[in-house]
Amino acid sequence: MAEWADEEGNDTPRGAEKVFGYFRDQILSGALAPDDRLPSERELALSLGVGRPLLREVMRSLDMLGVLDIRHGKGAFVARANFGMLSDFFTLYLAQEKSALDDVMQARIAIECQAIRLACDRATDADISCIETCFTQLTQTVDDPERGGLSDYEFHIAIVEASHSKTLIALYHAISTMLLKSHVERRRTTANSPEIVESHIDSHRQVFLAIVEGDGEMAHQRLREHFAIGDELRRRSIIAAHRKSGSSICSIDNEK
Repeated sequence: MAEWADEEGNDTPRGAEKVFGYFRDQILSGALAPDDRLPSERELALSLGVGRPLLREVMRSLDMLGVLDIRHGKGAFVARANFGMLSDFFTLYLAQEKSALDDVMQARIAIECQAIRLACDRATDADISCIETCFTQLTQTVDDPERGGLSDYEFHIAIVEASHSKTLIALYHAISTMLLKSHVERRRTTANSPEIVESHIDSHRQVFLAIVEGDGEMAHQRLREHFAIGDELRRRSIIAAHRKSGSSICSIDNEK
């Protein structure tokens, strides 16, 4: 009897690993491509030497993960990449880690720094127009943390997409939920500081202009400066907010 079944003929976890490994290897090798229709459940079960109930459960799990697309009455197909699904998975996984946001921000810096170099070489006129539109929206939403945070996020993701690197784009989308949350929170923190907001906008402008010039080294430098400015501005706004809060408490105590 096959090693992925127990002595009574019941499927074991190794059987599930066998099924998962089959789909992984077939997709990685190119034997299975997006929209390819899979053999019937019976054929797959016989080929892999596992029970149909186990095969069915593994395929349902892969469907939930966005790897397969099970269409009732039509069969099972290899799914196309679903960035939303990937983002949900990473968000749930990283949410369990206390230092997740810091790690995500470091990953973001690494991805964007490489992406902006590629964008300077590969960006099309449409890409430049998209980044410009995002920058304009960013400047028009400075008083709205929600819309402003979204505009900030869209500006940066437009840069990554202008790199035309499928891997960098996929990785960035995978952490997009946490990045968007970070952008919104930063806007809330700096909303009442006009000087900070203006400096933040200007750093975005310098990044955009460097991309337009097509100077990869300059764009990388401007982006690094932008990240440094963002960290400093966030630090200053947090300190200011706490000082203001402390002053308010002292004032109330004095009144008492």
